[in-house]
Amino acid sequence: MVEVRQLLLTIGVTSTSRVLILRDRILGRIGRDRRVDGLYPGASRHAIQSGKNVLDAVLMMPDSGSVKASLLICHGIGETVQHWIPVQQLLAANDVASLVFDYSGYGRSSGFFSANQSEMDAVSAFQHLKQLTAPLPVSVLGFSLGSGIAPAILSKVSVHRLLLCAAFTSLRKAAVSAGVPKSLAFAVPPIWDAEPTLRNSAIPLLVVQGDKDRLFPVQMAAELATFSGARCEFVTVQGLSHNEPFYRPQLSYWARIAAWLQ
Repeated sequence: MVEVRQLLLTIGVTSTSRVLILRDRILGRIGRDRRVDGLYPGASRHAIQSGKNVLDAVLMMPDSGSVKASLLICHGIGETVQHWIPVQQLLAANDVASLVFDYSGYGRSSGFFSANQSEMDAVSAFQHLKQLTAPLPVSVLGFSLGSGIAPAILSKVSVHRLLLCAAFTSLRKAAVSAGVPKSLAFAVPPIWDAEPTLRNSAIPLLVVQGDKDRLFPVQMAAELATFSGARCEFVTVQGLSHNEPFYRPQLSYWARIAAWLQ
């Protein structure tokens, strides 16, 4: 049963991601997957080994040379590194170096997506960024699907601060919120339950949620914030839906995050 659930997750995430990414290409939300070196100031492309797979990643360094924080971005289900370059530019303008990577089976990354592999991918990307921006400590941001993966690696790497945006409390609750009937929730692996992880963690947490998020409502984010108690700051951003933080990145959203990281 466990193997069947994991297979269903791989199929579900892979098929959904490809449909969403194709949609964004057709709608012109992202361009061709092209070189970034020399095209964007401070940007460089990296190949990261993750087990047998090689991950595609983009590092964005502040053009000023003044780096005050280092951030690993675990993106959502329907995204690739191309979606996140504008966000990385905003962060760099606020002295934050960032690395966004594609999970195995996404974009140019080799292999196939799975829950275990995605966590291994995040750990590999974290270690890579740590080497690139030493001696700065590395914080981790999990967005949507990444908000399940990011807390899952807290026991495996030395995370400085944790940010969860457009986030869910557990994969099963996320699936139901996304439209899976409750009667079929048993088919979703019982993984990425943030409650025990966050209750047992001393890492500072920032939860940021758009009040127009119809996929994972504000109430879910508010519940997520309670797991860390006084260690958590919870911010609701007015007028933002689920994907707007990276579709149309704004300083009102990302400058606040950059300041919290520093």
